[in-house]
Amino acid sequence: MKFNFDGTGSIVAMSGDFTFTDHVAFLEIMNRLFETRAEPIVIDLSQLEFIDSAGLGMLLIARDEVGKSSRKLTLRAPKGQVKRMFSVTRFETLFAIET
Repeated sequence: MKFNFDGTGSIVAMSGDFTFTDHVAFLEIMNRLFETRAEPIVIDLSQLEFIDSAGLGMLLIARDEVGKSSRKLTLRAPKGQVKRMFSVTRFETLFAIET
């Protein structure tokens, strides 16, 4: 997985594959997102090609952590396999998802 932050630090774009092997990088992403007080926190998934169950789990952990700080987490534009995984797992009921 590759990731890139916008100028505000509250939006991160992820690309490639998001799997168990990315847990350390995702922890770094979350730490950087929490450094900013901007609202909402946005994870742009439009360039993400693949997500496995561990990636889904990390997004759930992120949602819970963001919720503890009374902030909002939005997932942006999942496509392809990622969108199908969200549909199968009903993630649209758990997250605010921008299309």
